[in-house]
Amino acid sequence: MSAELMTTKEVAKYLNINDKQVYALIREGGIPASRATGKWLFPKQLIDAWIESSAREGLSRARRQSEKAAGTLLAAGSNDPLLDILQTAIRRIHPELYIFSANTGSSEGLAALNNGYTDIAWSHLWDPETGRYNTPFIPSRLPRIDAVVVNLFHRDLGLIVAPGNPLGVRTIGDLGKPGLHFINRQGGSGTRLLIDYHLQRAGIDPLRIAGYEREVSTHLEVGLAVLSRQADAGVATGSVSRLLGLEFITLVRESFDMILAKETYFKKGVQDFIETLRSDGFRRGVENLGHYDFHASGKVLFAVN
Repeated sequence: MSAELMTTKEVAKYLNINDKQVYALIREGGIPASRATGKWLFPKQLIDAWIESSAREGLSRARRQSEKAAGTLLAAGSNDPLLDILQTAIRRIHPELYIFSANTGSSEGLAALNNGYTDIAWSHLWDPETGRYNTPFIPSRLPRIDAVVVNLFHRDLGLIVAPGNPLGVRTIGDLGKPGLHFINRQGGSGTRLLIDYHLQRAGIDPLRIAGYEREVSTHLEVGLAVLSRQADAGVATGSVSRLLGLEFITLVRESFDMILAKETYFKKGVQDFIETLRSDGFRRGVENLGHYDFHASGKVLFAVN
């Protein structure tokens, strides 16, 4: 693949679809493409812009639909297995409440919130200058929103490897070892930004890491890639390592927060969500997962006056 143009097979791999689906998109006029010497070519820059535009249109459409349904909230941003468990617990207590969540990564979640495409952004963006999570980014990322930041939980994030750690991975610096294949997170995610920060500090060129360009969108996908031996190491939550029986090397304990507009914070659905998160029943149900800390759950960390 050149820096500018992709073939049909390359764009299919890039979009995680098959060749027939690519040709169907071409027929529908839904994908940027040009034909040269009998072959379809796809400018990578235009493909990236098309992906972003399609995601925004989908969020906007979902937003319009949700406004018609009472008891519905839209969320976008980071992901954690605990969110799925939490939403199931909420539905048992409040069957009228639906929360639809898109795994876009923290940065895109904040962009969606600022543009009015979602009610809630899940985020764990770390600011190296202050050592704080999420709140330093509010003025620059959410200029249109009177934002409230609520802590959901703290969690352990680290390297996950096969049982027994056969390649002796101990730090981010070990990702450049010969023969090691890495599985990465998508650009803009809080995890990816943390990975890139530590690589830079360690003086490691990402291009030296086999698999750096291979991206997935969730912590579970990282774990499954390691479990299936498609990769030797990745960065994910400690709970994923526990669920899949993988070895875990802690890098950081981070704050995972819910960010939303002030008027949204006071909605009944949001308050029901926070109440369920803080309940003893929910805590007892997830304590065996380990790697979580609920000491600040539900606490307002920041609010625009």
